[in-house]
Amino acid sequence: MTMIREFDASRYLDDEETIAEYLAASLEDPDPNAFLAALGDVAKARGITQLSRDTGLRRESLYKTFQAGRKPQFDTIQKITKALGLSLSIKAAE
Repeated sequence: MTMIREFDASRYLDDEETIAEYLAASLEDPDPNAFLAALGDVAKARGITQLSRDTGLRRESLYKTFQAGRKPQFDTIQKITKALGLSLSIKAAE
């Protein structure tokens, strides 16, 4: 019998370039939940416990932040991205 493991993107987010491309692609999705899910995958890859320490946010709050349908405060997203060593930027639409 063949066992198939559920896909977990966080297992493949092992370098800065891959993480940046993954998050950028998630922003192109019209579903706003795509970015939160992708950010959650990055957080999982880096370690939720360490992210909690670095942001001052409780682990439970972080998990809730990444759930579909949530509308986190922008300052929460800024804390998370900064703690992950990421920056957000805006560019002109093509």
